[in-house]
Amino acid sequence: MDLVTFSIQLLNAVQYGLLLFLIAGGLTLIFGIMGIINLAHGSFYMVGAYMAFTLSSLTGSYLAALALGVVLSVVLGVVLEWVLFSRLYARNHLEQVLMSYGLILVLEEVRSLVVGNDVHGVPVPSLLSGSIRLTDTLSYPVYRLFMSGVCVAIGALLYVLIQHTKVGMTIRAGASNRDMVRSLGIDINLLYRLVFALGVGLAAFAGMITAPVSSVYPGMGTQVLIICFVVVVIGGIGNVRGALFAALLIGIADTFGKVFLPEIAGATVYLLMAAILLWRPEGLFRRA
Repeated sequence: MDLVTFSIQLLNAVQYGLLLFLIAGGLTLIFGIMGIINLAHGSFYMVGAYMAFTLSSLTGSYLAALALGVVLSVVLGVVLEWVLFSRLYARNHLEQVLMSYGLILVLEEVRSLVVGNDVHGVPVPSLLSGSIRLTDTLSYPVYRLFMSGVCVAIGALLYVLIQHTKVGMTIRAGASNRDMVRSLGIDINLLYRLVFALGVGLAAFAGMITAPVSSVYPGMGTQVLIICFVVVVIGGIGNVRGALFAALLIGIADTFGKVFLPEIAGATVYLLMAAILLWRPEGLFRRA
């Protein structure tokens, strides 16, 4: 493998890892901080992709669809937490699994009724449709660089929010001792509602920015759900920084595994998880 080809594969690995982080970051907040096992998180990714397809068709602008889709996904998160998930905090994980699995079925049925079961595509916006020429025969799409840049920016904002703001301090305190935070006069239910909406928004936004480079199809959320749980476990439950490192590791392992070890490419990620958990059972970083 020459240097240019290696560089392209590395860019693909980083881009995939950053996208995984965007999805798994929301799952880290919901699962790690709120203690909710949300099997429907992958469905929010699917909802985002379908919103990109539908809204870009209605508005005629992909960027306008992104802005509107983010608002709608956050509203969806607030409504779902208020109506469904707020009733599960004091219940066991089995009830959380059953309810979130039921939500998967509901969202899939709504998707089928509204959009149908066909495979769709979202065109890359003309502003980002170019490529950067690396050699006479190889180039790299500008849109993929845009995706990576957006993921890095959101990751930085998320880190600042969690680690360096009063809201982030309250979120971390609520994850450690919910009753103590409530006794200090803080509305922990409102705080968790906002955290859940943020998690849904991150997953849906990941689906929206992925839509132009990937087909929009039924059941696409189930493919990312398992890998996102792997990211959360490897990184350390509830640790956003750990989710970033884990997502990048998985992106590299998956991309280069398909190049060098195609026979076992499907198992590469899980072998990596097993090795890391044997070394550090709590994950790369301790619980936030």
